[in-house]
Parts: sequence; structure tokens; C-alpha cells
Amino acid sequence: MAIKTVKVESKLDSKFKIESTVSGHQVIVDQPAAAGGNGEGPTPLEYLFVALAGCIGSVGRIIAMQKRMAVNGMTISVEGDLNADGLLGKPTVDPVGFKEIRVSVDVDADMTAEEKAAFVHEMDSRCPVSWNLLNASSVKVSAV
Repeated sequence: MAIKTVKVESKLDSKFKIESTVSGHQVIVDQPAAAGGNGEGPTPLEYLFVALAGCIGSVGRIIAMQKRMAVNGMTISVEGDLNADGLLGKPTVDPVGFKEIRVSVDVDADMTAEEKAAFVHEMDSRCPVSWNLLNASSVKVSAV
């Protein structure tokens, strides 16, 4: 079994801007100016969708390489519905997270509709981000 530890170091400034270092890359998370941020980067929720689309696409490329499938590319769309009241501390009966996340994958390949559906299903079943959204991984948050 190959266990890989993924680590991100992040710093929050005096507003909402969070700068993270990931594998030597700088990534910025921010809130829109209308929400008190500077709009210097996507929000955490938008990055969640970027991570999901990126994982599905990456796994798709891995599968295509493993099976020697001619996949020219993919267009992956992710959207979801969120009641923001919970994250703002307002009372709500809705969950704090998304009620539903919808992913559509347009595969650019010479495949039948059934082959594309099977390919997309395999991508989703092998995507760790999708798995973590569907299953309860333990999250341990602590003060240092």
C-alpha cells in the first residue's frame, strides 16, 4: 500500500486573503470585494469545485493512459446549491455545505454514449476528491 501525505501551509492576512504554499506553488484564496475581501482569488467553495474537476480530469487522463484510450480532452463543469446562512452564523435547517453538487463531463473521444458513461463512472469511482465528498473522512482541527 502506498500512503502519500498531502500538506498545505496557509496564512490569513488582516482581511480574507489566505496565501497557501502547495508543492512550491503559491495559491490565493479570497472573498469578493462585496463580501469584505479584495477579490484576489477564488473562494474556498470555488476551490472545492476546482479540486473536484481537477481530480476527475486527472483520473480520467490516468485511465486513458492505462487503457491506451484516445481521449483528446474533456470539459468538466461543476456546480452546486448552497444556503449561505449557516456559514454566516444565521439559523437554518439546511446543512452548512452544498445541498447537491452536480458534475457534467463532456469527453472529447471517439466513444459511444455508453462507453463515455462507463468512462465517466470509472473516473468518479477512482477520484479521491469525489470519494471524500461522498464519505465521511475524519477532520481534526486543533489550535496550536
